[in-house]
Amino acid sequence: MRLGRRTFAPSWIATALMLALCVGFVSLGRWQWQRGHLRQTQMEEFARGTDRVLPLGSRGLDEIPRFQRISAMGHFDTQRQFLLDNRSHEGQAGYEVLTPLELLDGRTVLVNRGWIPFTGYRDRLPNVAFDAGGVREVVGRVDELPVAGLASGRAPPVANAVWPQLTSFPNTAELSSALGRKIEPRILLLEPRAPNGYVRSWQPPGLTPLRHWSYAFQWWSFAVGTLVIWFVLSLRKEPESA
Repeated sequence: MRLGRRTFAPSWIATALMLALCVGFVSLGRWQWQRGHLRQTQMEEFARGTDRVLPLGSRGLDEIPRFQRISAMGHFDTQRQFLLDNRSHEGQAGYEVLTPLELLDGRTVLVNRGWIPFTGYRDRLPNVAFDAGGVREVVGRVDELPVAGLASGRAPPVANAVWPQLTSFPNTAELSSALGRKIEPRILLLEPRAPNGYVRSWQPPGLTPLRHWSYAFQWWSFAVGTLVIWFVLSLRKEPESA
């Protein structure tokens, strides 16, 4: 194809590479766009969860919408607590404290009492003890346990270890085994104004929807840029006639 003094003559190798890159960039953009909508849905669910406080009753936490605020009656087991490692707040390293709440019907719920900073020494864990005070009403949001991005980031609790136990991205079965009794499949994020807690700036996990959407446009711009570069490099200058 002649375009002025140049001929458009793309090679099949460059064309194949361009198509592969464009398909990859467009797919990544679509994935980020979908993640943005998912995060938007989560934020809306989080906002709806503040409307009212539902009593837990006999229902399991897995029967209640995520982020819903609930109330439960029970007493804290302050002798056996977990410290979730690799949890940060405003760029500072620290832990999140999981304390078992024994409900009146015998079930056990882990309550996330918030974030506490790293002490500076791996062998000196922070003191998270407090006066349990008998049976009390606990209010918080239903949530999932944090999930590691990589399997190498996981460190399950060790059975018969000294309490509080340090763990990183454990699952429910591992926590139940270390505790010696079955726990609810979800956790409770302690209400920010409740006593006996630490830093509790609860938000849905992950990036904001706008950040995901901006990444989507960035990937799509890479696809457009790849197409432009392929087009320019495929133009061949015609030799001048004598």
